[in-house]
Amino acid sequence: MILIAGPCVMESKESVMRIADALRKYDEDESIDFYFKASFDKANRTSLESYRGPGIDEGMRIFEEVKKSFGYRTLTDIHESWQASVVSETVDIVQIPAFLCRQTDLLVAAAKTDCIVNIKKGQFMVPTDMRYSVLKVLKTRGFGSAEYDISKKAGVWLTERGSTFGYGNLVVDMRSLPIMRKFAPVVFDATHSVQMPGQDGRTGGDSSFVPYLARAASAAGVDGFFFETHFDPSLALSDGANMIRLQDLEKLISQIKAIREIVEV
Repeated sequence: MILIAGPCVMESKESVMRIADALRKYDEDESIDFYFKASFDKANRTSLESYRGPGIDEGMRIFEEVKKSFGYRTLTDIHESWQASVVSETVDIVQIPAFLCRQTDLLVAAAKTDCIVNIKKGQFMVPTDMRYSVLKVLKTRGFGSAEYDISKKAGVWLTERGSTFGYGNLVVDMRSLPIMRKFAPVVFDATHSVQMPGQDGRTGGDSSFVPYLARAASAAGVDGFFFETHFDPSLALSDGANMIRLQDLEKLISQIKAIREIVEV
């Protein structure tokens, strides 16, 4: 089972290392394919005044410290094409943000690295159309069709993170999971799926629904899970309303694994 976990944004080296240290048990679990996630820049914050992160240079230095201290494989997102080659020198997965999942130049730049490319499904996207984003990466890497086994071999993943439902809300259509799994391994992002955009200059959310959606996705069948987590979400500088507390993650992971055994993913 793939597990991507970590803070939404790098708040400080100290907080990143504290969260990374608390996630050791998942990297040591042989049944889990663990990746530590953090953003060096949140380029799509609602407000200009919102905290964005330390930037790419400091962000890569922090990732190097995480790798040195814990040996984790790492994931970060990019927003501009030139960033792909820079971050690929440090991280293992280059993530394409949901709002940018159709940006050809960004997808091609990520595909030209040696990293796994994780494409987040846009909140506005029809699940079947995500095959074309996958194909942009696959064709750049010399593959000709968007099929699960090919995408897995080529290092292309898709991540579900909810769909726009009217104004200020997201819903998850569980049908999207088996649909997109025809094209690539699918990760379910349970924390971003409970976001509530457009809350007076910020994005809100309701993290109480994270366990319900994660368990449902496990029953539907996915390759892995994505959780933004923090020692105190109320203090988080981005996405705190959607995060799951570090101490609550272990129970949820146990439930997910038990469900996976039943459905034989």
